[in-house]
Amino acid sequence: MHVVILGNGISGITAARFLRKLGDHQITVVSSETEFFYSRTALMYIYMGHMRFEDTKPYEDWFWKKNRINLRNAHIQSIDFSGKKLIPASGESISYDKLILATGSASNKFGWSGQDLQRVHGLYSYQDLEAMEKYSAGLKRAVIVGGGLIGIEMAEMFHSRHIPVTMLVREKNYWNNVLPAEESRMVSRHILEHGIDLRLSEELKEIHDNGQGEACAITTKSGAKIDCGFVGLTAGVHPNIHFLKDDALEIDRGILVDKNLQTNLEDVYAIGDCAQQREPLPGRRSIEAIWYTGRMMGETVAHNIMGNPTAYDPGIWFNSAKFLDIEYQVYGQAPNRLPDEMDTLYWEHSDGKASIRINYHKYQGQVLGFNLMGIRYRHEVCEKWIRDKRPVEEVLQDLGLANFDPEFFEEYEEKMIELYNQKTGKKLQLKSKRGLSKVLSFLKT
Repeated sequence: MHVVILGNGISGITAARFLRKLGDHQITVVSSETEFFYSRTALMYIYMGHMRFEDTKPYEDWFWKKNRINLRNAHIQSIDFSGKKLIPASGESISYDKLILATGSASNKFGWSGQDLQRVHGLYSYQDLEAMEKYSAGLKRAVIVGGGLIGIEMAEMFHSRHIPVTMLVREKNYWNNVLPAEESRMVSRHILEHGIDLRLSEELKEIHDNGQGEACAITTKSGAKIDCGFVGLTAGVHPNIHFLKDDALEIDRGILVDKNLQTNLEDVYAIGDCAQQREPLPGRRSIEAIWYTGRMMGETVAHNIMGNPTAYDPGIWFNSAKFLDIEYQVYGQAPNRLPDEMDTLYWEHSDGKASIRINYHKYQGQVLGFNLMGIRYRHEVCEKWIRDKRPVEEVLQDLGLANFDPEFFEEYEEKMIELYNQKTGKKLQLKSKRGLSKVLSFLKT
């Protein structure tokens, strides 16, 4: 059996690795981006000089041959699903017995005038990084359109080279369609404090051409014109499936898959950013362009192809990121607006650069989620509390178990206890302090 994987991101490569662990079938990974798999989340650190490209490759170049995973560099123009073959722009077609589509995401474009000019790029692929590097020499200003995680990464990259940056964010505060209001305001303040020209409630209208097919300025919907030599389009991503839309493959926003990640076509699967769950699990989105879900899908699809039926289950939601030098973690439910049945405890440090939010069920009392800025909590501990539906009062008294900050960092768990006591009139006290032995004992229960 020949398994072909289209895409060499985290989902496709995880599928290849687990297929090899589970069996001896022929495996081919096809990609036109880079010859070898690299960590996409590390792109910014290459530009900032913290890492070299070779440092971002999790596996040595000899790994693929040793593990009999064939790598094919090719740009696929179309797929003949009835004939079971991939059609590249050049070279021979690639036949398959089973096909895994792991084509990832592409940066959103919303029909802006000038969006296809040179010096206009997103930040998703290695080629995007190369474009940023190419146009950074002598760059006097960059404009970034969009306020998500990719936007703040691109802003930090330019900022690290002292290139002035303007960010256009259509919301009233940075990423407030995801972050709760307090955290959103915190990040907005932090961006401004770093000297980045953050323009809230502002949108792109047009990108101007310098007469040579290159971006030279933008105009906003409010009428402001900003001269710039680079425009970053970071207003989200969408499944990279444009070349599949006229095929027999069932597509909505992404490639529709069942719980076993199979499409409507026999022997064809889809995983990662391009896959859309027909019936997402409660509390999860049908498309989740997240590193860890791509990895989990890769492992799951390998089991299914090898005849071990396995339903995709991403578990309890989590994510982590960095807003300049404020670390961010979220576990479980931390919506930007609280539903009626949810209550919250929110504490923010007086310096405005750290906060803890704990969400819990207003009537049943169990903890539902954590949102952390500038403070680290242990993933395993938070997940266990949420999964076991532990009462928020029990969680608050044992909150020290979750704290993963270095030993001599200040602890803030008692602040959360004080907040809860003020809110309820109770007299809870903190029981558990930091300590690895206590954590390990707790996780065994």
